[in-house]
Parts: sequence; structure tokens; C-alpha cells
Amino acid sequence: MRIDRAGIPFIAGTLLCGAACMAFGLVAWATAAAAAAGFFGFFFRDPDRRVPAAPGLVVSPADGRVVFAGAAEAGVAPRGAWRQVSVFLSPLDVHVNRVPVGGTVTRVDRSAGRFLPAYRREAAAENERCEIWIEHGAQTVVCRQVVGVLARRIVCRLSAGMSVATGQRFGIMKFGSRMDVFVPDGVRLRVRAGDAVRGGETVLAVLEGTTAPE
Repeated sequence: MRIDRAGIPFIAGTLLCGAACMAFGLVAWATAAAAAAGFFGFFFRDPDRRVPAAPGLVVSPADGRVVFAGAAEAGVAPRGAWRQVSVFLSPLDVHVNRVPVGGTVTRVDRSAGRFLPAYRREAAAENERCEIWIEHGAQTVVCRQVVGVLARRIVCRLSAGMSVATGQRFGIMKFGSRMDVFVPDGVRLRVRAGDAVRGGETVLAVLEGTTAPE
């Protein structure tokens, strides 16, 4: 299975540490280092996904569980009228992030902040985050990477002006985090709180003017 390149330093570092411990006869420490390398390999795994091809679909940008779906929460969403889907990622979920809808990236805004538990409502507005705005035809979708207690670094490989495809890999959040997606108000959501979602595959919403199979 593919490993995201952000994980290479973690895997290589623990393997080198394990090799050094083994050379000095520290078998227990070497075993622990090998286990850590295995965890990092698991955490940074990057499986292929079958991205739905129908136009206008907004797919989940991350694996995890939906903790909120509905009219955007006040103080959480960008200015304007939006519908919101929030996905919480546990440390066991795939953390590679995928583009929710194809189009043109118009903004990438990074904000410093706190490290509250990612499942808390205020985390979306107060934690360190990266917000990506994507223009799809005449509509805009906003995707927000949010760190949590364990996730202390966001990797976003997008910049304004880039053309992106639905389901395209674009970054990763390290060690438990949250992803918020905002679609225009009035757009029909296809998930509800409690649903498990898969990045690049699960349809979160259908943009106006398009149709999709049930």
C-alpha cells in the first residue's frame, strides 16, 4: 500500500532508532521502535479510492465519522449562508485528505490557533486550521482542515489558482483531527450525524443543478 510522503521521516527515524538499539543489544527498545514504525506506516497509509464520476457531487475529503450535518453553525462557518458537514478523524482513520469537488482553488487561508479536542464545536473556529475555497462552476465549496489535541500539524499541498479534480489527494493531518465542509445554503446533504464516511468516495452533498443516483 502507498504511504504518504509526510510519513517517511517518522518511519525512517523509528527504524534507524530500532537498528541502533539492536546493535547495542537493546532488544526491548528495538522491538518498541519497530512497533512504532509499524504504527506510523499504518497511520500514513494512502489507499486508492473509487471516486464517483457524476458531476456536481461533493465527496468527503476525509475518512471518519460525521459529527454534524445541517445548517451551518454560527461562529463556525465562513461569512454567508452555508450548509455544513463536519467529520471527526480518530487516530485509526486514514488521514490523507482529498478534494471534495473539482474546480479551481481560489483561496487557501492558514490560521494559527488552539489545540482543543477536534470533536468539540468551538474547535472549528478556534483551533489551528487551513481553509481551502474551491469554485465549481458558479458555486463555491469550502473545505477546512482542523487540528486536534494530537494533530499538531496540517499539510496542505494546494495553492490559489490550481485546478483540482474531485477525489484528488491534497494533504494530510497528523494524528487525529477534524474536517469541515461548507456548501451553499439550499444544497441537499446526503449524510447525517453518526454516519461513517470514506474520503474520496462517500457523497456528502449534491450541488444545485445536478442530479445523482440515490
